[in-house]
Amino acid sequence: MTDVKKLFIDAFHHLGGNRLLTTVKVCFYPYAGLRHTIRLRSGQVYVSLSDICKDSPPEVMRSLAFVLVARLLGKKIPAVHDRVYREYSLTPELMRSSDIARRNRGRKMISTSRGNVYDLDKIFNKLNRNYFASSLEKPTLTWSQRKTRSILGHHDRVYETITISKSLDSKQVPDWFVEFIVYHEMLHSVVPDEFDENGRRLVHHENFLKKERKFRFYRRAKKWEEENLARFLR
Repeated sequence: MTDVKKLFIDAFHHLGGNRLLTTVKVCFYPYAGLRHTIRLRSGQVYVSLSDICKDSPPEVMRSLAFVLVARLLGKKIPAVHDRVYREYSLTPELMRSSDIARRNRGRKMISTSRGNVYDLDKIFNKLNRNYFASSLEKPTLTWSQRKTRSILGHHDRVYETITISKSLDSKQVPDWFVEFIVYHEMLHSVVPDEFDENGRRLVHHENFLKKERKFRFYRRAKKWEEENLARFLR
């Protein structure tokens, strides 16, 4: 632990200049996933790191220290440290450990697949039959707990769940638009993510968008979204 504290002190000296630090406290915490926090209070720095990274190589821990301290100080993250930590976080082993931790330690809020207007189970079965030759295993389908304005749908690969915004469970929303949102989330279960040259994860890459355009009412759905969704959600 002492070595890790030294890494954070070193990062502060490099990025914070003569900023006075009285204490740096570092602890590893069993977060439900790969999460880290850093806070500065009265000259004392409190760092909580995911225990998933507890056995990471020294150069990775050093880069993580620079990433967190730079964010805390509002400074640009040094490119070399940004690259080292990102590459490590995207390794299959660490991603698998993060998924396992999230599944075992976290929890998923589930309401119901049957809304006041639309039944997500029926929609899934129809789309699975028409677009996937009934090959997809049905995930847990649920309407969100509350109405949302920005996120219309979400596919969670860890919990194998598709959540659709409760805002869309309305007679004012066309059935083919709800189907389009569900279809979009179903694609996430079959189209792998890609990565750009900087190691950033791409979810809606060209291959994904190409498959999305195969939805029968794609143009109509995109037009309705553009012309009506913002006003409807208000």
